[in-house]
Amino acid sequence: MNEIPVQSWLYNRLRGDGCRQLAMAESASPFTQRRRTWKDRALDHGFHWLSVVLASLVGVVLIAILVVVFGGSLEAMVAYGFNFLIRSSWDPINNQYGAFTAIYGTLVSSILALLIAVPLGVGSAVFITEAFLPFGIRKIIGGMVELLAAIPSVVLGLWAIFVMEPTLRPLLSDIHETLGWIPLFSTAPMGPGMAPAVLILVVMLLPIITCISRDTLDQVPVELRFAAYGVGSSRWQSIIKIILPAAISGIAGGVLLALGRAMGETMAVTMIIGNSTNFSFSLLAPGNTIASMLANQFGEADGLQVSALLYAALVLMVLTLLVNLLAEWVVRRLRLHYS
Repeated sequence: MNEIPVQSWLYNRLRGDGCRQLAMAESASPFTQRRRTWKDRALDHGFHWLSVVLASLVGVVLIAILVVVFGGSLEAMVAYGFNFLIRSSWDPINNQYGAFTAIYGTLVSSILALLIAVPLGVGSAVFITEAFLPFGIRKIIGGMVELLAAIPSVVLGLWAIFVMEPTLRPLLSDIHETLGWIPLFSTAPMGPGMAPAVLILVVMLLPIITCISRDTLDQVPVELRFAAYGVGSSRWQSIIKIILPAAISGIAGGVLLALGRAMGETMAVTMIIGNSTNFSFSLLAPGNTIASMLANQFGEADGLQVSALLYAALVLMVLTLLVNLLAEWVVRRLRLHYS
């Protein structure tokens, strides 16, 4: 009966001695006894306020851009209102403007490119992170994917014009002959169009999705894999049911980041999409995007056309802002779900 009180007394005594020794060591430390000089305090305060100013500068620049674009688009807003978003006519001679064709092209090309690039990018990331091949070969493949992101968009646009589009034209013609009764393939391919623009966007999005997914998969604890093997899971079961769900928040964030990148891509898409202001549901017909329209027309625009272009730019900024907010929400929800 007396063993428990004795053990408790010994535990409290040892704990008290340890705390006193730790306190004596801290009091004897030269770092706790040294008084900070006014130079150290001034340096700390200066670094604090410098960090605040630099962090606030990003928000100030963003607000300034929004103010300038919004102010320049007021004339078009008053003239066309929300009808600007649903009208497809773009007639600088008669000052009749509508951005529906460009909005449709921006959304369709970005979403279709994402639907193709996500399986390829995530699959490539799984292939690079898993030991399907020797480490040296996987490292070379990963480096080649990263180099693909370093190719300038104008070079990709030239490659799309002179190599990709002529190569794909017979295939697109066969698709039109077979599925021409579907509105998405109702026009015969005549060169630049929406479909080549989607494919060049896939090439540009693939490195982003692959690199972010690879880095996210590398952060998954190896204990999860061993635990899956311990309960009898195969390699593919552990990848699909354990590793990918554990990394889903980072992968989803990378996918939505790539979506914002696709919506704002200018040069490569401008060179291959056809830049037509006539609306068409067909993916084989020439199309347009907001970024391409701005790149083509802003240099020669004047009067109300400038305000209409700034109105379209404001729409693009709002779309990309919504994509970023959606990315933050998705990543937060998935992180909480799998944490």
